[in-house]
Amino acid sequence: MNDIVGHTDRAPRPAGPYSQSRRRGSVVACAGQAGIRADGSVAEGFVLQFRQTLENLRETLAASGADLTDVIQVRVFLTDPAQFAEMNEVYADFFTDPLPVRTTVTVTLPAPLLVEADLLAVVAD
Repeated sequence: MNDIVGHTDRAPRPAGPYSQSRRRGSVVACAGQAGIRADGSVAEGFVLQFRQTLENLRETLAASGADLTDVIQVRVFLTDPAQFAEMNEVYADFFTDPLPVRTTVTVTLPAPLLVEADLLAVVAD
């Protein structure tokens, strides 16, 4: 089975030895993305960072031939659980029914990052 290693200049370059996305058959995995723009600048504030995070994931998905409607699982990593409600508001702008399953946890990220997310998608045949 052939792999597609997705790369796009419309999202930040990987910060280490990993791919932005990878597709094997109909399954696409996207590496964690944060609120960093393709030019390396960081979006200001939680809402703009999370919006940029999801935009980055949309772009990395596209690089592997998928889109947000193919997403079955999202993992969100928050630095502050008090931002859960704001996260839900932004999330609802990107995902519609049937909604992907989601896990949300609190973590420590390097400043000034406030949120990170990754996802798994399955492309319909």
